[in-house]
Amino acid sequence: MAENQQEQLGKVLWSIANKLRGAMNIDDFRDYMLSFLFFHYISENYERVAREELGKDYPFFGVAEATVKTPLLRWYDNNPNDIKEFEEVMHSRMHYVINPQYLWSSIAELAKVQDEDLSRILKKGFDCVENESFEGAYQGIFSEINLESWQLGNHYTERNERLCKIISEIDKGMSELTIEQNMLGDAYEYLIGQFAVGGGRKTGEFYTPQNISRILSEIVTLDSHDPSLGKRNQLDCVLDFACGSGSLLLNVRHQLGSQGIGKIYGQESNITTYNLARMNMLLHGVKDPEFEIFHGDSLKNEWGMLREENPAKLKQFDAVVANPPFSFQWQPKEEYAEDPRFRGYGLAPKTVADYAFLLHGFHYLKDDGVMAIIFPYGVLFRGAVESKIRKKLLKDGNIDTVIAMPSNLFYSTGVPVCIIVLKKCKRTDDVLFINATRNYEKGKRKNFLRDEDVEKIVSTYQHRSEEKRFSRRVSLKSIIEKHDYNLNVSRYVSVAESEKEIDLLEVHKRLVDLEKEAAKARKEHNKFLKKLGLPELPGC
Repeated sequence: MAENQQEQLGKVLWSIANKLRGAMNIDDFRDYMLSFLFFHYISENYERVAREELGKDYPFFGVAEATVKTPLLRWYDNNPNDIKEFEEVMHSRMHYVINPQYLWSSIAELAKVQDEDLSRILKKGFDCVENESFEGAYQGIFSEINLESWQLGNHYTERNERLCKIISEIDKGMSELTIEQNMLGDAYEYLIGQFAVGGGRKTGEFYTPQNISRILSEIVTLDSHDPSLGKRNQLDCVLDFACGSGSLLLNVRHQLGSQGIGKIYGQESNITTYNLARMNMLLHGVKDPEFEIFHGDSLKNEWGMLREENPAKLKQFDAVVANPPFSFQWQPKEEYAEDPRFRGYGLAPKTVADYAFLLHGFHYLKDDGVMAIIFPYGVLFRGAVESKIRKKLLKDGNIDTVIAMPSNLFYSTGVPVCIIVLKKCKRTDDVLFINATRNYEKGKRKNFLRDEDVEKIVSTYQHRSEEKRFSRRVSLKSIIEKHDYNLNVSRYVSVAESEKEIDLLEVHKRLVDLEKEAAKARKEHNKFLKKLGLPELPGC
């Protein structure tokens, strides 16, 4: 299945979004659009399996149907005694059951005829999915979708008409393309990226551009002891404690395939983005038992699973990836100084929680695991307590690689960033520095990493190779004794082009020759001037 089909679908959906948004804030319309696509996806999958199960008993749409009842809804009406058995079969196959009156096809039929009850029925459908269909696993997944918002209209009739239009246009756009089962996930990811491009700061915060995400995911899936051996065969569990829309976790899963990952875990504090991440998992074919997303604050360690006090029972992960909020302001409590995550390192300052996020993730990394995390460049050289934390990580041999990235790669900020790779199993006594600040393509609103840029960075990490003005391995002794634990990449790998050496003797000889040629030319020229009775040029 070609990628261009997925991108084509994404572009169609983005075109529909721009057409329907009107004056609505793009961040708010994003939530409606993405939620409706999720609703469409789970409905279509459910009906596809229902057709397989019912076979010849599955009704066809009648040409002269007097009602808007869909085939599955009519089967329910005609076979009331078989519904329970049918739903048990569907639950075993799909892990969820949706009453046919709330499926997308039923809602879309109501939208076509501008049914005045569509909004009310849609609300019941959302409640059904949240509280019944998935046995509570997706409770609140539509909580941020306000069907009574003034942005849809000033009164019920106006809002209902707007919803009918939005749903009809989405349904029309989707029906005009042949959509395979696994297409919508990547198209959804494309659409998330477009909302991040077109939106404000809020929209971009939850999204890591795909090629940056790819760097982290490729790094953590390589052999932890010797990356040059290639990819690991299996990762039992992967964590992203600031997962946003879930793209990083999905990228890690993509690297090893669905059979190469035991379970992926994510945590997100923003309720809207938390819901988006859960939708994104399902849209990419990740089944409910294969992932767990928790809504809560990572720094406060609100996830009960991670608060195990017995070290022998502590949940740890083969890989940790994260793109936490940059220079986040937090309020550490006094007791955090004795928190196992921070004890022995110190607490990150209130104004910048970057190292608090780093230590949180590092605490849950297995001894043979790999962690890759994105930070603003300042974490490499800022002083005070951050310097103390950096020193301990270096002395313990936990910092493996530091990658300086180009500026203006993110939608939410233009500040330059770096990727830090950490390990507890590091074998080398040096740090690999990669200066990739010049490896990008310039865009209108932001810069982009090309595929060749990603491949070069990952290959350099994998083989720990050195290249002038790009990468260098620096001994810990040198970093500690000569650079006072400063990890500023430009200290170790300068991208400045050295000036070409000038051969002064050669330059002098050339100037002498030029002077002789000039003197000869003046002499010839003065001959003509003399014949014409004009003043001669001086210097001969």
